Amino acid sequence: MRFFPVLSAFSPNDHFLNIRTAIMLFVGSVLIGSLCFKWIEGYTFTEGLYMAVITISTVGYTEVRPLSESGRLFASIYILSNIGILAYSLSAFTAFVIEGEIFKKWHLQSMEKRISKLKDHVILCGFGRYGKEVVSHFHDQGIEFVVVERDHHRIEEIRESNEDILYVEGDATHDEILESVGLARAHALISAMPDDSENVFTVLTARQLNPTIRIISRATNAQSQRKLRLAGADHVIMPEQIGGFYMATLISKPGAVEFFSFLTNQFGADIQFEEVHFGEVPVSCQFKSIKDLRIRKYTNTNVIGYKKPDGKYVLNPDPDTALTAGSSFIVLGTPSQIITLRKYLADFPESMVLDEKSER
Repeated sequence: MRFFPVLSAFSPNDHFLNIRTAIMLFVGSVLIGSLCFKWIEGYTFTEGLYMAVITISTVGYTEVRPLSESGRLFASIYILSNIGILAYSLSAFTAFVIEGEIFKKWHLQSMEKRISKLKDHVILCGFGRYGKEVVSHFHDQGIEFVVVERDHHRIEEIRESNEDILYVEGDATHDEILESVGLARAHALISAMPDDSENVFTVLTARQLNPTIRIISRATNAQSQRKLRLAGADHVIMPEQIGGFYMATLISKPGAVEFFSFLTNQFGADIQFEEVHFGEVPVSCQFKSIKDLRIRKYTNTNVIGYKKPDGKYVLNPDPDTALTAGSSFIVLGTPSQIITLRKYLADFPESMVLDEKSER
């Protein structure tokens, strides 16, 4: 089975003019003509092939040898039968080029290769209102992702946009679609479809195929939250609930909400959050305290939170708080500082050696 076996974009056209059928008819006609000339006139296969080609094309080249009456009768019938095949083939090829199918296939094949190389990416199921917002933030954060959408009109919207978006047209509840976008290699999956039942099936399918992937799902009503959790979602978001809380808090604590909006880039702030998880840092960083890691000194980022192994959070953790199994630090900084932080933690042993030498 090829990579995108169920994509309509990779299927033959549904209309009458089909380029694949035209090629098969043309090749079949040449093969039949070659064999018939070989059988009727005693030509070699190469001579028969030559006669078949010049007969179909009607170029008027000299015959290999004078034809017998049987040969001439066959050639006449052969020419007449191929008028329709040739007309069909030319029409199909013309339609194929004019409708842009050839360029579309090149584009999709190029995108197929890019998707096959993705690793630790995010799969976004649904390109509706919330999906578009997610895509916008992913572009701002430089996060690699691929969109799965079955609505052809939304796929056309992606194609016509100037944004570089990897996508697959298909149903996210199907195993083969999720496998085609690299579910086994993905870091997380977001199910942002408007129908809760579709989200439940997508979450259930993704969890079965990849038990360790992080799954976030949208829900439209409270009853679906429990079902999505049981299906395997790590987080269930109700946009209406969050929107209501946001508006109410703007009345009671407007300053705090505006500051949070500033931190989350809503107003163009050059600030990002980063989670330093125990399982994602080098062994040399594990079980180290905030003070020992010296994150602030070397990266100018700030550890503003600590997530305990039980999932609870501690704000402004003590410098002696250590990064233990199942825990993580929540770090705040600018994009350049976050990049420096990642490099610093990756090279932590070397950084520590240089620091010890400078302190001596």
